[in-house]
Amino acid sequence: MSLIIVGSLAFDTIETPFGRREKIVGGSGTYCALAASFFTRPGIVGVVGEDFPEETVEFLKRRKIDIQGLEVRPGKSFFWEGHYGEDPNLRTTIRTEPNVYEDFKPQLPPEYRKSEIVFLANIDPDQQDEILNQVEKPKLVAMDTINLWINQKRDSLLKVLEKVDFYFANDEEVRLLTDEKNLIKAGKKILEGGPSLVVIKKGEHGALVLGKDLVFGILAHPCEEVIDPTGAGDSFAGGFLGYLDKIKDFSDEKEIRRAAVFGSVLASFVIEDFGINRFKSLSLEEIENRFAQFKKLVSF
Repeated sequence: MSLIIVGSLAFDTIETPFGRREKIVGGSGTYCALAASFFTRPGIVGVVGEDFPEETVEFLKRRKIDIQGLEVRPGKSFFWEGHYGEDPNLRTTIRTEPNVYEDFKPQLPPEYRKSEIVFLANIDPDQQDEILNQVEKPKLVAMDTINLWINQKRDSLLKVLEKVDFYFANDEEVRLLTDEKNLIKAGKKILEGGPSLVVIKKGEHGALVLGKDLVFGILAHPCEEVIDPTGAGDSFAGGFLGYLDKIKDFSDEKEIRRAAVFGSVLASFVIEDFGINRFKSLSLEEIENRFAQFKKLVSF
């Protein structure tokens, strides 16, 4: 197993201007693993309750996602409810119920401990640190986070940040973590804390990739209707890391740029429908065609 993804598999209730969906499958680990599966065969680490649909587990298997690290426990799966208004970049959390995730302590299967790439999705930073203590010699460690952990467990988060290579976060989280309004200054401040690369996700405005000698901006794909923005950032990370795992080159600047564009491509598809529905019909040919469209957007 060369890429493992540690994150949530969950139920979401989502309301957007295009409708409302009750208890559809979501979760950071779900979105990220599905996006990565178009390039490689990732393993997923997480926990679900007895209520999690078997058809979704079978779908993960069909996408060649390894589920040795998926634990099923008595009880209910993680649940999140959110509302989006006319601006898809802004959302309101109505309620969050950790359920079986509340006391989950991830234990990696032996095969996962030798993984080359480890992605720590936006789970508790103490859990992220426990995972890093279990892997042997990964070539690349990446992480994500959310405002909750920045506000409540900043010290733990900064401890993990010292151990990672790539840090993914949205613009709001980056500003909150660094107390800097300017994204370039904020990104450079994070680079001083450990990571060699910072990927700042900016929703419909694309993303910004910062390294020691790298500044790369990515457009978001032009989209007239954002049906459901949930999972776009996790899909971006999955496409990004899945591509790097496929090519086995984690440092070449050209490939980092291509990985970022593939991340943006995967994010652009997932927002076209509610939940993970778009991934069920998405083909590699569609991904390659949209990648080509991205190239045309920035050619001059």
